[in-house]
Amino acid sequence: MKTIEILEKLICFDTISANPNLNLINWCAALIEDAGGDVTLIPDPTGKKANLYATIGPQDRAGVMLSGHTDVVPVEGQAWTKPPFELTLEDGKYFGRGTCDMKGFVASALAAGLHAAKRDLHTPLHLAFSYDEEIGCIGVRSLVDMLRDAPFTPAFCIVGEPTSMQVAVGHKGKMAAKATMIGRAGHSALAPMAVNAIYMAVDFINVLRKVQDQLAIEGAQDTDYSVPYTTLHVGKINAGVALNIVPDRCEVLFEIRSLNEDNPNALMDKLRSHADDITKRYQSIAPEAAIVIEPTPNTYPGLSTPEEATVVQFVKSLLGANDTMKVAFGTEGGLFSSQLGIPTVVCGPGSMDQGHKPDEFVSIDQLAKCDMMLVNLLSRLEEGIT
Repeated sequence: MKTIEILEKLICFDTISANPNLNLINWCAALIEDAGGDVTLIPDPTGKKANLYATIGPQDRAGVMLSGHTDVVPVEGQAWTKPPFELTLEDGKYFGRGTCDMKGFVASALAAGLHAAKRDLHTPLHLAFSYDEEIGCIGVRSLVDMLRDAPFTPAFCIVGEPTSMQVAVGHKGKMAAKATMIGRAGHSALAPMAVNAIYMAVDFINVLRKVQDQLAIEGAQDTDYSVPYTTLHVGKINAGVALNIVPDRCEVLFEIRSLNEDNPNALMDKLRSHADDITKRYQSIAPEAAIVIEPTPNTYPGLSTPEEATVVQFVKSLLGANDTMKVAFGTEGGLFSSQLGIPTVVCGPGSMDQGHKPDEFVSIDQLAKCDMMLVNLLSRLEEGIT
C-alpha cells in the first residue's frame, strides 16, 4: 500500500484521546504481520487502547526506530469546513484530523515498513506507535518499560512529529501540577470571617507570574526556541458553588515548560515555599488553610541531542540537510533519550502551525519528502548501519 492509501484509512479512525485506539492498532498490526513483520501489542489496563511495536528485518540486533502517536486532539467547538475524519485532497493539501499531527508520518512509516519487508535488511526497522500522547505522553511509558527489558534497544530513533521535515534536536520538558487551595467556607455577608480559596489562588497565581518574569529576565536562555526561556502557565481554575457562599476550595492546574538548564523540581520546590508563605497569612483566621501542590501524570522530560551526535548526522544525510532546529512542543523523544539512552531526533511532515486547528492539513510535498527520507533509510538499513 502507498502512503496516501494508508493515511486515508488512518484518518477514518476517530482516535481522539478520550476514545479507544484499538481498531486502528489492530488494523496496523494486521498490515505489518501480513507483510511478515513481527508485532507486539502492549494494551492499557482497560484493554481498549494499546501501543504497537514492530520489527521488520533481523531480530538479533539494534536498528532504527520510527516513533509516532496514534491519538489526536478533539474537533468539538472548531469550525471545520472539511469532514475531520475523512481524507480530503484540495489545493495540494490533505485535510483531516491528524493528517499533520501525526498520522501523516505514521502512514509514511507503515508504508516504509511494508517496503522493508520485501528487502534484505541487514539492520532492522522498528515501528513504535503509541496512545495518549496528546494528554502528556501517557501511553508510551509502557512501551518504554518493554524496551528497557528487551535484549536489544534501537540504535537511533526518529520521532515523526511535524517539523516541516527539518531535523529537530531538542524540545523543552513539561511538568504539570494541581494546586489545591483549602480555605474556610462562610456566608458572603460575613466574608471577612471566612477564607476565600479563590483569593488564595489569586495570590498563588501572582507568585507564578512573578517567577515567570524572573525566569524571562534572569533565567537560562536558549535562542533556538521561539520562547527562549522556561515558562510557567496556568491553564484551568475550578472553584465556587454559589455566589453567596465563600468558597473553601479552589483548584488551579498549571505547568512548567523547562529548558534542560533549569531544574523543574527545584522550581516546584520554590513554588511550594511561596505557597507556604501565602498560607501563613490566612491561618490566623482559619488554621486549616493550606495550599497542596501535586504533580499530575502528564509530565515528560525534555530532549537535548548534541548537534554532533551520530543520529543527527545520520538523519541529516537522509534528507540532504545542513541545519537543525528545536521545537516548542514536547514529544516521547525525551523519554526514549533519558530513560533508555536511545539517541533521538524529531523529524516529520507538516508544520505544527496546522496542528490542533480546524481544517488541519499536510501538504503533498511534505509527505513526499518524508517518503523519500524513509526510502533513503531503507537503503542504509540494507547496507547495515549498525
